[in-house]
Amino acid sequence: GSGLLDETISALRPDRLASLELRLQSQEEELTLVKSALADALRRLSLYDHPPHAHPAPHGDPSGNSPLPCTPCPPQRSLLGTAPPPHTLSPTAIPAGNSPPLPVVTPAGNSPPPTSPALRRDPCWNTPTHTHPAAQSSPSRPADALLFPSSRMKDPNLKGLSIKMFLRGRPITMYIPSGISHYEELRAELPAEHLQLDWVYGYRGRDSRSNLYVLASGELVYFIACVVVLYHIQHRSQRHYLRHTDCVRCLAVHPDRVRVATGQTAGVDKDGKPLQPFVHIWDSSTLLTLQQIGLGSFERGVGSLAFSTADQGAYLCVVDDSNEHMLSVWDCARGTKQAEIKSTNESVFTVEFNPQDSSNFITSGKSHVYFWTWSGSTLSKKQGIFGKYKKPKFIQCFLFDANGDVLTGDSEGNILTWARTAADIRTLGKGAKETYQIGRQTRAHEGSIFSLCLRRDGSVLSGGGKDRRLVHWSPSLALLQEVEIPEQFGAVRTIVEGPGAELLVGTTRNALLRGSLAAGFTPIIQGHTDELWGLATHPSQSLFLTCGHDRQVCMWDSGEHTAAWSLTLEETGLCADFHPSGRVVAVGLNTGRWLVLDTETRQVLSGGSDGNEQLSVVRYSPDGEFLAIGSHDNFIYIYSVGEGERKYSRFGRCTGHSSFITHLDWSKDSKFIMSNSGDYEILYWDVAGGCKLLRNRFESRDREWASYTCVLGFHVFGEGWSPRASTRGLGNTLEVLGGVVFQWQSPPLTPLPCSLLQAPSHVYGGHGSHVTNVRFTNDDSHLVSLGGKDTSIFQWRVLGGSLPHSCSLSSASLSSQEAGGCSSLHEGRGEGGMSGRGTHGLGGPCGC
Repeated sequence: GSGLLDETISALRPDRLASLELRLQSQEEELTLVKSALADALRRLSLYDHPPHAHPAPHGDPSGNSPLPCTPCPPQRSLLGTAPPPHTLSPTAIPAGNSPPLPVVTPAGNSPPPTSPALRRDPCWNTPTHTHPAAQSSPSRPADALLFPSSRMKDPNLKGLSIKMFLRGRPITMYIPSGISHYEELRAELPAEHLQLDWVYGYRGRDSRSNLYVLASGELVYFIACVVVLYHIQHRSQRHYLRHTDCVRCLAVHPDRVRVATGQTAGVDKDGKPLQPFVHIWDSSTLLTLQQIGLGSFERGVGSLAFSTADQGAYLCVVDDSNEHMLSVWDCARGTKQAEIKSTNESVFTVEFNPQDSSNFITSGKSHVYFWTWSGSTLSKKQGIFGKYKKPKFIQCFLFDANGDVLTGDSEGNILTWARTAADIRTLGKGAKETYQIGRQTRAHEGSIFSLCLRRDGSVLSGGGKDRRLVHWSPSLALLQEVEIPEQFGAVRTIVEGPGAELLVGTTRNALLRGSLAAGFTPIIQGHTDELWGLATHPSQSLFLTCGHDRQVCMWDSGEHTAAWSLTLEETGLCADFHPSGRVVAVGLNTGRWLVLDTETRQVLSGGSDGNEQLSVVRYSPDGEFLAIGSHDNFIYIYSVGEGERKYSRFGRCTGHSSFITHLDWSKDSKFIMSNSGDYEILYWDVAGGCKLLRNRFESRDREWASYTCVLGFHVFGEGWSPRASTRGLGNTLEVLGGVVFQWQSPPLTPLPCSLLQAPSHVYGGHGSHVTNVRFTNDDSHLVSLGGKDTSIFQWRVLGGSLPHSCSLSSASLSSQEAGGCSSLHEGRGEGGMSGRGTHGLGGPCGC
């Protein structure tokens, strides 16, 4: 059944595949570069066969090259082992295949010396770099901003007007705006503005259990990505615990309902090597960490947690995600390990202490239920015997009832009652202890039982997977009442009792529901269920739209922190953009199709299809007269917009990129486009003139852009990695960069222009996967970021001046040291525009 399939999938740990996914992504990128280099070589050969006598190069082209659409250079050395090319574009050293960008300023027309005066290894990037003496002594730029003269400047009047950097072995030339007369005198400073985490949309119910509790403060506590959320329903407010460095996997609440224990996955570093997981015990009232447990003791991640109850929560039981699922008991006050043992090679789903006796606890999972006895440093177990009853494939949940018996819920849809039996002294001797045996089987659900909950009156609630039923049972397991959860929210993942008759339900489609058996349930928290990519903010209202691999298009109200509406598509949505009027929104799909939706009625007003490859970007012109669509078939399609945004006619096609389109921006006058591609090209297009490629890129250096979402260019090259997404706002003084190479998943805030390598930035953690998109809201008061595979949506408040440290503990993001390996945002200040960006093609998989 579907419940069985869900459990099988959830039993597989995605972090175990992280290293393989990183290797696969790296190889795919190498293939992209090889293909683009081959395409460029073919263009050059074609040009030699048919010399462009009738179309001479534009006068004053600073590149000094023939008028080619792009001039990529094959990597000097790639991961695939390709040999160095016979000629390079510059006598400067080209870094290895996956090295960071290496900027080269071209201040003079003279050739560099045969050998560089200094050769050093950058401690940050571990890449050989040549350093000019001027770069060593100049305090105006970091040592990593490597400056060289260049012999490629053919026009003596254009000396010192370009910067060249190498990204994964490919040269990228960027032209300095005329407003910057002395690049060497640029200073990079931290911005006065900060980001503070305001709201987290989503809940991790798809693949985790026992992940929702009610605290003494009345707040709900649950987790998603690297964040533990404390949500007060009546006050409609959130607080956030942000001390984890990778995805949180499990949660336990102390008997005092104030202290909380959370365990995280191991994740991987930038080299694909696993990082050490740990457990934090923290105070939910102050959000201060009380104890860090198990650093270096757990493998892969922490799968299950439980506080003891009989001794007021003195001990914590932890089961990790290693092959042997090591089980350990820890002293909460001292943080010391009391006992440890290999539990089983099968998946362990949950662990719980006997509420009457802390020396006994139970674990359950795939094909087992174990009854454990703990004494000093010794742990022993007895396997539950099913006898005449069919042994289920999974035992997903259990509880201790009011009589001290154990109820288990399994993948067969049965509730089994395990009753205490007296010790068999005759057979086992005086040392024999009482055991549990099945005394009753109750047919409860069709398909798996995902959750059991003991109510205050002794009755029991059970939640089904396949049938989505929430069933109320008497203490003797007589059926009292049942209700079916709407299909749009998925199956019941966990059940928590609220005040009075109120119930709180977490679902497998990442929603939290509130209600009762009599009145039904309504959502209080909703989220996506699969990888997120598309993000657009409304031009005049506090609304934003998201779409992703779950085929959901969701409109969110950033002021009310709620989902305004959602729509299910037949295909995957990957990108979106609002028309300047705000009345319609365009959504690009993974099949090459695109749709135009009415933002009020949600009706499809128009649409089309361009090729059969996925669309990566859609963007309306500032005047609303054109729609540009960037595709993975290397083309940008331009449509004219008419009849109240309902009619779309093909205007032209921009041809010239040698790889898939990743980003594009319109000029303020709606006549020109700047675009980036998967092989790191920066091209400019004259749309009004017939979608022509502007071969003289120097002439675009001072053009004003309505947005700056492109992640390659003079204004953003200083970060030192390949970016994924960008945005702009706040009077063009900030940039936000979303996502970082490999597993560094922290969106940074840095200065614009960010034109010095490794510019200073504020780093804000929380996402557990690559940050795929970032956008400012219409009034620049908030920033929205998407967490890719962690399915989370973060809403950040933009604050001026310094942020008090006490705020950063409660509801703000962490510094770069505090953020650790979490996906994070970087923040900066400058003159060119605000951009949020992340790694395109280099983001590591979610370490969940």
